Amino acid sequence: MKYFHKAPVRVLKIKQQRSRLKVRRQMLQVKHALAQEKQETIDMLQTYRRYTQGKATKDELNTANNQFIDLLKGVGLGIFAILPFAPITIPLIVKLGRMVGVEVLPSAFNKSENK
Repeated sequence: MKYFHKAPVRVLKIKQQRSRLKVRRQMLQVKHALAQEKQETIDMLQTYRRYTQGKATKDELNTANNQFIDLLKGVGLGIFAILPFAPITIPLIVKLGRMVGVEVLPSAFNKSENK
């Protein structure tokens, strides 16, 4: 027999609020990661501009090249975002990539680096 709460309406409201807060928290994490990627891309372009003038160091150029690779990863996932069933295919691609040993997501979306 299922347990019947004394205040089932209150329990449902609490569950709704909890799920809304969880979605909001996840959206804020995505917003933060996108802002970080934007700033890193701006820095990459500035580094390439300095490189054309002959003023960039090798370390700056390596950092810019790594960011360019992250940018290509984001563009690759963007292509899958416009396909049908994107909420199913993108997590599947990320999971398969990790199983094979390839990181598909840009570095700003890695949970270990965000924290």
